[in-house]
Amino acid sequence: MEVWPGRPFPLGATWDGGGTNFALFSEHAERVELCLFDGDTETRVGLQDVTAHNWHCYLPGVGPGQRYGYRVHGPYDPPSGHRFNPNKLLIDPYAKAIEGAVQWDRANALPYVPSLDEDADLEFDDEDDADAIPKSVVVDTSFDWEDDEPPRTDWNDTVIYETHVKGFTQRHPEVREDLRGTYGALASEPALAYLHDLGVTAVELLPIHHIADEGFLHERGLTNYWGYSSIGYLAPHALYAATGTAGEQVREFKGMVKALHGAGIEVILDVVYNHTAEGNHLGPMLSFRGLDNRSYYRLMPDDQRFYMDFTGTGNSLNPVHPSVLRLIMDSLRYFVLECHVDGFRFDLASALAREFYDVDRLSAFFDTIHQDPVLSQVKLIAEPWDVGPGGYQVGNFPVRWAEWNGKYRDSVRDFWRGLGNVGEFAQRFTGSSDLYGEDGRDPFASINFVTAHDGFTLNDLVSYNDKHNEANLEDNRDGTDDNRSWNLGAEGPTEDPGVLAVRARQQRNFLATLLLSQGVPMLLGGDEFGRTQGGNNNAWCQDNEISWFDWASADAGLIEFARRVIALRREHPVFRRTSFLSGDAGESGLPDAWWFRPDGRRMTQRDWTNPETKTLGVFLNGQEIRERTAHGEPMFDDSFLLVFNVHSEPVVFTLPARRFGARWQVELATGEAPEGQLGARALVAVQEHSLLLLRRN
Repeated sequence: MEVWPGRPFPLGATWDGGGTNFALFSEHAERVELCLFDGDTETRVGLQDVTAHNWHCYLPGVGPGQRYGYRVHGPYDPPSGHRFNPNKLLIDPYAKAIEGAVQWDRANALPYVPSLDEDADLEFDDEDDADAIPKSVVVDTSFDWEDDEPPRTDWNDTVIYETHVKGFTQRHPEVREDLRGTYGALASEPALAYLHDLGVTAVELLPIHHIADEGFLHERGLTNYWGYSSIGYLAPHALYAATGTAGEQVREFKGMVKALHGAGIEVILDVVYNHTAEGNHLGPMLSFRGLDNRSYYRLMPDDQRFYMDFTGTGNSLNPVHPSVLRLIMDSLRYFVLECHVDGFRFDLASALAREFYDVDRLSAFFDTIHQDPVLSQVKLIAEPWDVGPGGYQVGNFPVRWAEWNGKYRDSVRDFWRGLGNVGEFAQRFTGSSDLYGEDGRDPFASINFVTAHDGFTLNDLVSYNDKHNEANLEDNRDGTDDNRSWNLGAEGPTEDPGVLAVRARQQRNFLATLLLSQGVPMLLGGDEFGRTQGGNNNAWCQDNEISWFDWASADAGLIEFARRVIALRREHPVFRRTSFLSGDAGESGLPDAWWFRPDGRRMTQRDWTNPETKTLGVFLNGQEIRERTAHGEPMFDDSFLLVFNVHSEPVVFTLPARRFGARWQVELATGEAPEGQLGARALVAVQEHSLLLLRRN
């Protein structure tokens, strides 16, 4: 086989029409072999050229579809941080396609001899595991994007729908059976029509970087369904493709993005750059560990046999190392430039911000993104915590970053179960200016959510007090014990019409609160139709009916309610302001927002701190929007009064004085609604556990 020196960049396998350039980073390797596979036949090519720790060669005639991997030689010395083992085939970290899953039963993918000894990882294993390891694949990256244009939806107009590529369509009756659960299914007309009609502007997809299930899950007959177990940061997960796994998954993924853009929907990827699928010191050798363990991972400074673990998964990637940081940036740029993705949600983002030990908002990770002309312009969302010391960093990420607002979730849940601090709730409902208003950020910095993939669904939140994770085979010990659920006494499924009515109101209360709050709402996919996981609040390993959307049992009335509230948000900028509310009087003579107690008077400091305050209203002044049309004219909106009653009894609410509005009409109600127009100081009955939205005439 003819072998040319090739180039050190770009890293990965790059086909140019006549051959393929291969380049691999390893700072501490002694020798590197490129392994080409034709069926079960393996051909090894020694890489003789090394430039700046990048091993490289060019193979004329090698092109798309070629399966390959690497074997890397060096010391196996865990106490020194080195775990090289050339008997273990390694996945290219820059592979743009990886053909499938790890076949755990075919060979030992551990670099050591398996045993129950706590020092097992110290004994080098010489079993070849090529049969077990999925091969990297050379791909043709060309794609006809036609006239694709990213929607570029403004943050204040954004409504995010968090969902799973497979789970969303796996049981969808209107999607072709051979497409269900794939990128192609998410690009199908039934899926696009549903999302468009619902009114969401972006899908936030659980991880689609190529996934490797943990070995212990395989032993239990389970898989890592959520996908927070990445092993290929430039490769769309092969098992979500309907068209094939020899590179076809790349084209299918791009086609999905193109189709969603055509429906006006942005694509945000949940990305996991904080750890990999290789686990702790007893984990398998799939890629990074065998390529250069000491460069890719954060090791304990006093014993480099062990890993620093800020993620709870056994390891933490080392973004302090320039080549690891480059991998992260190259992955992000690839998905923006080559795959037209619109943004990213960074899992456990605090781990990426740890320069050495403490979380540092001025870390190299942030600096690199902020100076990048591509990445600085897309949507950037942080999950602002990890499991390490000082890892809870809500409100502390830099300008241009939005954050999952965990304080919003907790406050709104507590409020609607009648145990919350109403002052805290008001702060969260109006955009959390206390978290984001002092460092140059706007309300969109707050990604508001009540439920997410990690925890109860909305239906289960109001139906269960206790988790039911037995199917995870961990004796129900996993998952969070307190998800702030509240179900009025009846656990799980019931036919009691009174309990069902309250649950229905509660789901609507949460949806309306979320979608009418200042900030960016994120809706957990399926919450709009009452999806249940049977009380499982940690369904990460349930690739089955527990997690898949059950479209046959969808609550059509709840879907219609969600559509209506999303439409209200879209039509009225008073619910999606671009600046924080101040409470000060404006040109209209009225404040932009004002809070009322049930007698129609202004809330006092005593009311805000009184734990018995269960009912309150807020006036939102549409005449103080301070926005302008494209032609520069002021843009005004209707004004609204929103009344919350979290009490277990009906409450009579007195509408405010005439200066706030002489006539009001009901726009939305989660409980019984008054009829006709209502005048100033009118007495309005507000049902227990419900909210009422009035529009000023």
